[in-house]
Amino acid sequence: MNVFIIGATGFVGGALARHLSAEGHTVTGLARTQSAAAALDSQGVTPVAGDLEERRSGIIEAAVAADAVIYAAQAGPEQETATVQDLTRALSGTDKALLFLSGSGVLLQRTAGAWSPDVFAEDDPFTPEPLAAYRKAAEDTVLAAAGNGLRAMVIRPGLIRGPGDHGHVPMIYRSVAATGAACYIGEGLNTYSHVHLDDVTRLFSLALEKGRPGGLYHAVAGEVPNRWIAERAAADLGVEARSLPPEEATGVWGESGALILAASSRIRAVRAQEDVGWQPRHTDMLTMIGEERLRRLAARAA
Repeated sequence: MNVFIIGATGFVGGALARHLSAEGHTVTGLARTQSAAAALDSQGVTPVAGDLEERRSGIIEAAVAADAVIYAAQAGPEQETATVQDLTRALSGTDKALLFLSGSGVLLQRTAGAWSPDVFAEDDPFTPEPLAAYRKAAEDTVLAAAGNGLRAMVIRPGLIRGPGDHGHVPMIYRSVAATGAACYIGEGLNTYSHVHLDDVTRLFSLALEKGRPGGLYHAVAGEVPNRWIAERAAADLGVEARSLPPEEATGVWGESGALILAASSRIRAVRAQEDVGWQPRHTDMLTMIGEERLRRLAARAA
């Protein structure tokens, strides 16, 4: 299969490119710069020059030429909205596959560090997070296109972890460099469902092979309250674990980081298991504790 990946130089898109290439697929990837093109070429991925703004027409041409398209870019609301609309229009009636990478952030709840009992399967209704309203609209556009002769699907993982990630565990280690303590927000009982990068790439493969048009698939392997992460990181580094009020948390992680670390985002992967037989293989996020790359984050201010 010829698979075109938009976002092939990113954290998830890059892993997808490597994974699908290893499975024997022909992979092409969007490259915004010459250095990005060279990096893709060195990995056996054919680069396609373009971007999500002035050179979007080249992206659409590459999408039409492919057997399947994966949108795994991290773009601004305007660029993402326009690109998804152009892709669904261009691919309608072709019976090709279009897979859109979303995330459980669309349904996060602002709990200020408190625990939430709410857990959402793929078909459960929810109130979208306002800052992610554009992403939920993009999901809806993709899923609606399944009624127009397109194998359109949405993959909605929880917090993705893996080599080089910038998720909750690295963020809590970074708080040690800033404050001298491993920090969480409020009670620290909020949980954000997590999943390993390798399990996400396997779900994409299964969706390409078996996914139904209009399929929405969650990817989740477990949950760990942020306070538990902080306590384990503190034990690893020989420091204390400490709760931060929201205003101080913003100074440590920035506004968006503090929002995420104070939120709850809990999901169940029902359709992913029923439709394509996906099961996670990596379930314990706390096995990351003690990685040398994380310890280096904690020591940067020393």
